[in-house]
Amino acid sequence: MTLAIIVQARFGSTRLPGKILNPLGSKTALARVLDRCARIAGADHVIAAIPDTEADDAVADVASAAGYAVSRGSESDVLSRYAKAARDSGAEYIMRVTSDCPFIDPQICERVIGLLHDTHADYASNSMPALFPHGLDCEVFPAVLLYRADRLASEPGDREHVTPWLRQNPHLHRACLAGPGQGLERLRWTLDYAEDLQFFQAVYDELGEAAATASAAQLAGLCLRRPDLVAINAGRLDLGRLDDPERAEIISAPFALREAA
Repeated sequence: MTLAIIVQARFGSTRLPGKILNPLGSKTALARVLDRCARIAGADHVIAAIPDTEADDAVADVASAAGYAVSRGSESDVLSRYAKAARDSGAEYIMRVTSDCPFIDPQICERVIGLLHDTHADYASNSMPALFPHGLDCEVFPAVLLYRADRLASEPGDREHVTPWLRQNPHLHRACLAGPGQGLERLRWTLDYAEDLQFFQAVYDELGEAAATASAAQLAGLCLRRPDLVAINAGRLDLGRLDDPERAEIISAPFALREAA
């Protein structure tokens, strides 16, 4: 089995343009995401899937300078851009991570990959339902299903994103690594607003370079001890994510994030 971790990234953002090029410690937020993905056991490739626009050249330069492969494709048809990156990798399985997740946890990603194979599901994630802190989301699926989605998906929402066709197709079997819940799903570790950037920079100020490899359990422990950090971006809580009714057919036992902390 060959596995590619593909991180979709772009410069444009209506809420915080160029957000992934901001520094977190000594590296950009994008480099932090890619470095964490490179630590996922079994990953044969880590690729940044970036739009082929002039505005995104700086994003491609950062990814390349950090030592990662870059695949360029359509800015608006994100599904086609992502499928192109998968074809470029030649991998049999694809894990999707987004560039707004500087605290993506390699161990959790590995558990999601293991769940896909253990259950023989077509698709596995850790967000159906969303019970992990926001910013730990990952998805894994066979590349052939991604290519099928690219051929068959026609709705605008299916083209603007990567996995709605996989998450909603009635003929596919889905599995979910359940998060710990118990309020930890309300922690916001995703980079979308200025307050989110302030949160990440505050954690780096607190932990230094140790923040680059801190586990989700360690970060959760920090947040439980330091509610002042959580308060920085708590006003940006995504209630729609928490209320999303999507549920996988197979849901694992909860991942004991609080206990591990």
